[in-house]
Amino acid sequence: MKRTATANWTGTLREGAGTLDVQSGAFADLPYTYKGRFLDETGRSGTNPEELIASAHAGCFAMAIAQRLADNGTPAEHLNVVAAVELIPGTGIVGSALTLEGKVPGIDDAKFQQLAADAKANCPVSKALAAISVTLEAKLV
Repeated sequence: MKRTATANWTGTLREGAGTLDVQSGAFADLPYTYKGRFLDETGRSGTNPEELIASAHAGCFAMAIAQRLADNGTPAEHLNVVAAVELIPGTGIVGSALTLEGKVPGIDDAKFQQLAADAKANCPVSKALAAISVTLEAKLV
């Protein structure tokens, strides 16, 4: 199975601009710029590759932990996953910090932590990010 995304860029790095499209059509002509990637700490001036990696990581991990919880006989009522991908200009992407809050009836914290750690280690996006630090903070709510 392959999935595709297309980037179009015009101009120089600092003054140029680009758009991103994905195969599914979930977004098309999504703008991105140097400012949005390196200067705008609010994250409101367009997307950037790190935000998209964070989205992929959060989504993949959420699916992985949902499956493990269901296999354990304790399906989640609700899961909230945040992935924070850190870019240090001049160095590169250095980490992805996963934060999980789960409403999971019938599970104790020790088992929840064990399943979350397994999901972190084995979700395909975590594996693809093996060159960087991937951390996890998980709590039952």
